[in-house]
Amino acid sequence: MSHILVNVAWPYANGPRHIGHVAGFGVPSDVYARYERMKGNDVLMVSGTDEHGTPILVEAEKEGLSAQELANRYNRVIAKDLCDLGLSYDLFTRTTTGNHEHVVQEMFTQCLKNGYIYKGTQQVAISPSTGRTLPDRYIEGECPICHAEGARGDQCDACGNELDPDELINPVSKINGETPRFEETEHYFLDLPALAEANLAWLNTREGWRTNVINFSKGLFKEVKPRAITRDIDWGIPVPVKGWIDNPNKKLYVWFDAVIGYLSASIEWARRQGDPELWRKWWNDPKCPAYYFMGKDNITFHSQIWPSEMLAYNGQGSKGGETGKLGPLNMPEQVVASEFMTMEGKKFSSSRGIVIYVKDILSRYPVDAVRYYISIAGPESSDSDFTWAEFVRHNNEELASSWGNLVNRVANLIAKNFGEIPALDEDSMTDADRALLAETRDAFATVGGFIENHHQKAGLIEAMRVVGDINKYISATEPWKIKDDEKRLGTVLHVAAQAVADANHLLAPFLPHASQKVWEALGGKGVFSPLPRLEEVEDLDKPGFEYPIITGDYKLGETVHPWESEPIEVGAPVAKPTPIFAKIPKEAVEEELARFDEALAARRAAEAERLAAEKAKLAAEGAGAKAE
Repeated sequence: MSHILVNVAWPYANGPRHIGHVAGFGVPSDVYARYERMKGNDVLMVSGTDEHGTPILVEAEKEGLSAQELANRYNRVIAKDLCDLGLSYDLFTRTTTGNHEHVVQEMFTQCLKNGYIYKGTQQVAISPSTGRTLPDRYIEGECPICHAEGARGDQCDACGNELDPDELINPVSKINGETPRFEETEHYFLDLPALAEANLAWLNTREGWRTNVINFSKGLFKEVKPRAITRDIDWGIPVPVKGWIDNPNKKLYVWFDAVIGYLSASIEWARRQGDPELWRKWWNDPKCPAYYFMGKDNITFHSQIWPSEMLAYNGQGSKGGETGKLGPLNMPEQVVASEFMTMEGKKFSSSRGIVIYVKDILSRYPVDAVRYYISIAGPESSDSDFTWAEFVRHNNEELASSWGNLVNRVANLIAKNFGEIPALDEDSMTDADRALLAETRDAFATVGGFIENHHQKAGLIEAMRVVGDINKYISATEPWKIKDDEKRLGTVLHVAAQAVADANHLLAPFLPHASQKVWEALGGKGVFSPLPRLEEVEDLDKPGFEYPIITGDYKLGETVHPWESEPIEVGAPVAKPTPIFAKIPKEAVEEELARFDEALAARRAAEAERLAAEKAKLAAEGAGAKAE
């Protein structure tokens, strides 16, 4: 048994998550974690809501809430959505815990001690109307390098280069269209150049990464600059330095603290297990691989920023240094980044109303239909497009007609003819029987190899090819025509049931909800595919601060079945089944498109009204200032 760390990108708590988000970080990480658990490995899967930074303040101000109140609201919304999606976190927590604050401050202190954090000054963008620091990604302009329009103050998506807001040509605020003013203020910086050689040397040892990810990651080191890790902001983690710790307007910035969440969540999980040092099996053992799942817009933070923070903490940059009490921390084994998913040809955007929220789609369609579509048509290695027509087609033709009907046919024939799993009479077995069972057994290595190497789409296609061959076997043997040979009938249905059970194992990482139903349809008892649960807890360090976590019980031999062919139980009762999957009416496509158009029009009207009111307010304030 090996320890495997599955780190899942932290969704930002300024609104609910949409399908584009979970296609990048959610379903792929869960498929992998479930597979590795079935393989017998000890998986620790962690994440949580990312709750600091200016965007939270901006959204909270819009809604007349405090930043903590807004974070509390969306922490609950996001946790429920991800739990409903079946994401099997060992711990899904948040970044406003006392535990996270302590771990982040420990990381900062040791990196500072080792010389990789230093004090300097920076030009910071300020909103003229509010006097508040503007977040880098809320400033847009022309890229000074490739001259693409719409470059952000932290990065240009067109050329991939990191930027500072004051480098943009003709910068404007995305919040209200103002031209920001820039002021020089004192901040702490992470010395990325002093860590670049070690970081790039580590990247050069990586094998098996998706080509786009490794090439982009190495490209980040063509020109490396220090990055400020503090901001003039009152919402964030206090800077643990004398003269700064009590300053209400100087905080560690969100991108520095959020990636440390993988470590802090692991430590919180261990503390909640009653063994505060248990996390070290995943973080301090160099043999334990760590896999990071995210969308491609987060690659920078996982192949440059977080590795640099760990190298700085371990004292492994050009300045040397000592490892802190949490180390030595393992570098990522692989950054598994997906491409972008669009919606009906348009880029997902909550602010523009081009969105399908997780809660909404799960309220109307089966969760495994959603997981299946993301897995079979998602943005694994190239951009993909979510269309309602394809969503319905995949569900109806593949899940309902091919897989669901197969399970129903086999269970129905067994219930009708035997009422229980029939015995296998080897004397009546044919070459076709043996070939099918050999095929389903061999598929574990093939499908598992694809999942293990993060080619999940190929793994699912192979599993569904096996389903197709089981259907062909049923059509060829025609068990409904076997009237006078009970042993042969029993053998055919036993072989079919065993093959279906094998296919169910192969599909379990992708379809955990349905796989439990298939297991039960063939007479299985107990938990076959464990699901996560929401649990209300109190903060370990801040009495009275309560929040929900996602957790679960995932133990091989108890709630997790092995990644291999398990013999079905002869004599297990099989009743007349109910359908596992239902077809979605074709009319749903037009209904969904109409629903989207109505919601988009309403959102655009509301946004236009809000901007008009904001401009009127600014004009009135300007007129008042002139009068004075």
